[in-house]
Amino acid sequence: MLYKEIHIGKFIKERVDESEITLERICKFLGKDEESVEKMYHSKSIDAELLLRWSKLLEYDFFRLYSSHLILYAPPSAVNKNQQKSDKIPYFRKNIYTQEIKDFIMKRILSGEMTQSDVIKEYSIPKSTLHRWLQKSDTING
Repeated sequence: MLYKEIHIGKFIKERVDESEITLERICKFLGKDEESVEKMYHSKSIDAELLLRWSKLLEYDFFRLYSSHLILYAPPSAVNKNQQKSDKIPYFRKNIYTQEIKDFIMKRILSGEMTQSDVIKEYSIPKSTLHRWLQKSDTING
């Protein structure tokens, strides 16, 4: 599945191939030699600051792959509601589902691979949210 296993080096390599950016430009932008860049293509994970540079160079948000993974596969939050939240880091009130996630889930439902209740259980998507997506899909498809 698309977001279940993330091998960031493969995604970067695919985007480099699509963008047709020269290895020389990549090395110069990242401040790395050719061997280091090639190693990154084979790396399953990468430093966040370096990933940010790749995102800028390739004009693609690689962090969204990880956000999508969290939305789809992380267990529902069991955080104590009375716990004090820090002012030092941002907190997000709800999940923001990207169009890719919506398409991925809708494809699974429409193909019969999963039922609506399966999706709600597996991915912890609120029932009302899923129904809204389905209504929009019906409106678009006629």
